[in-house]
Amino acid sequence: MRELPAFDLVGLPLWVNALIILAAVLLIARSAHWIVESSTRIAKRIGVSELVMGLTVVAAGTSAPEFAVTLLAAFEGRGDISIGNIVGSNIFNLGFILGGAAMVRAIPTTRALVWRDGSVLLLTTLLVLGLIGIDLRLDRIEGALLFALLFTYLGYLFATRKVMPRAEEELEKRRTSLWAPAGILRDLSLLLIGLALIIGSAHLLIHAASAAATGLGLSEWVIGVTIVAAGTSVPEFATSMIGVLKKRYGLSAGTVIGSDIYNLLGVLGLAGMLHPMQVDAMARTSLIALSAMVLIVFLFMWSGWRLSRKEGLVLFLIALARWIMDFAMRTP
Repeated sequence: MRELPAFDLVGLPLWVNALIILAAVLLIARSAHWIVESSTRIAKRIGVSELVMGLTVVAAGTSAPEFAVTLLAAFEGRGDISIGNIVGSNIFNLGFILGGAAMVRAIPTTRALVWRDGSVLLLTTLLVLGLIGIDLRLDRIEGALLFALLFTYLGYLFATRKVMPRAEEELEKRRTSLWAPAGILRDLSLLLIGLALIIGSAHLLIHAASAAATGLGLSEWVIGVTIVAAGTSVPEFATSMIGVLKKRYGLSAGTVIGSDIYNLLGVLGLAGMLHPMQVDAMARTSLIALSAMVLIVFLFMWSGWRLSRKEGLVLFLIALARWIMDFAMRTP
């Protein structure tokens, strides 16, 4: 595997790393704006709903930093950072991002999002809890199982997708006009540039945050489940927040749910297939906390078919409490 470029930021002053973090966050936010706009137009061109687009293309793109960090850490034998990054990212996504977005504006949900995608996330989280929680290890067979389940889910998602409700000839005519060379090239370029900038900026952000955290004496598990997790979750934060502000709720909620599914099945699955990993006993507590949070999100989205501002606040406070607990157990 080709390693990510190394950044020697450990020796830099804390304020320099803080500036690097701020610059990376701003660049990621701008890139997320391009992704939301271009992916929405692409979804319309191929007759796919924004929810499906959020659960697939955008979710995969915003999960790219998790892929890079988790795979690199796994090959370096740093299972705590590798798996901690995924567990922490999913908690961050559901609590700070989905909860924070709901605090800004209540998010309507659909039966498909709750029963199809929410159920998949809940069952997947419980499966990962069982696989890793028992022996604190993820081996190649378990990784292959997770990765195979991702392709099963994606195949079902596309097989059951619904096109926009309109007559077939009208849809064909609309697709033909939307696939004009100038328009499609522009949107594909914006999408690719946005994803590339997100990956590069998130990579720089992670190294700056890790350098600052290491200087404060944090353990690898705590770094992975908090600082690194927050860094790799910035794309989801920017994309989801922009989506909810623009009232594109399917894209906003779909990105978070889809990203969490990608993290558990795709990222952990591929990492486990390529290199077995061992983790700290603290992983059990974090996995239980993640499972509980996924269940709460599922119940919130199901009750009233919306995620209200109060429910968003509850999710935000749960994630905050989890962070405080993790930092309280910071001994390396």
